[in-house]
Amino acid sequence: MTPSGFVLLDKIAGETSFKALFPLKRVFCTKRVGHAGTLDLRASGLIIAAIGRATRLLPYIEAKDKCYTFRLHLGYETDTLEWDGEVVEQDARGGCCGVPSVTRAALEAVLPQFIGDIDQVPPNYCAVKINGHRASDLMNRGREIELKPRRIHIESLKVLDEGKVTDGCTGKCFATFDLECNCSKGTYIRSLGRDLARALGTCGCVSMIRRHRIGKVTVDQAVRGDALTQEHLLPLDQVLDFPVVRLNDDQVKSIRLGNWVPWRTPVENLSAEPGCEKFVFTADKDGVIIGLGIYDPGRICPKYFLAGDE
Repeated sequence: MTPSGFVLLDKIAGETSFKALFPLKRVFCTKRVGHAGTLDLRASGLIIAAIGRATRLLPYIEAKDKCYTFRLHLGYETDTLEWDGEVVEQDARGGCCGVPSVTRAALEAVLPQFIGDIDQVPPNYCAVKINGHRASDLMNRGREIELKPRRIHIESLKVLDEGKVTDGCTGKCFATFDLECNCSKGTYIRSLGRDLARALGTCGCVSMIRRHRIGKVTVDQAVRGDALTQEHLLPLDQVLDFPVVRLNDDQVKSIRLGNWVPWRTPVENLSAEPGCEKFVFTADKDGVIIGLGIYDPGRICPKYFLAGDE
């Protein structure tokens, strides 16, 4: 029987998000794995992976807000918007002309422009699809592309410290800062670095992107792939905070058959957002989750059956 649940991975910089899933396939002896929220090749941090039927729940993980830290390099911009890409613009202040660096106070003064709902243009090298093709693939083929702005939400953005110059910079930077960003799904930290630099009247790129949190889950709870064991498989309700309702044997049978069950008992901690489906985890009498349901006053309707695959 293939297990069903979540695994919290701490991806290392330099491996793809796809490759980060290889240890799961080996440890759990299944190809039915997936993850929510791709991290760039050079980024590190939290990936929430799913095993078995839990992969059906990944869209609800993907929708959660996230927290990143990153290093902003001011003075040059690259094609990938990363510190080691091909330089496409170099500010003269990256040379030896004695122009003062941008101060921390100057950077903090522009941060309010980026708080709340804003429009952001993704990097040209990204997974956004244009006519069925990834933008990064089109760029690698030498195609000209133009990505449209997307609406994102940045909850908070703050400077943590003045940074250092990351090894491997392809351009000359005149100032670096370490920042923290809490943001919505769809936010590109590389684009944020580019736009922060432009707001300061210069150009820029980023390095050392690290994802610390997805929803309520933090990277402190995660494990590196080379240390993964079956004991790291988490129950569904430890990652998604939908309320759990326990069913009796007859109700479990109905849910398994795809039928709704009457439910008169109040359910606490339901989603309070208007217009949103009120999801609940359905569990057997022992508390083992068997599915995801939708609470409708007076009944619970099944959405996904999530017990282990036979």
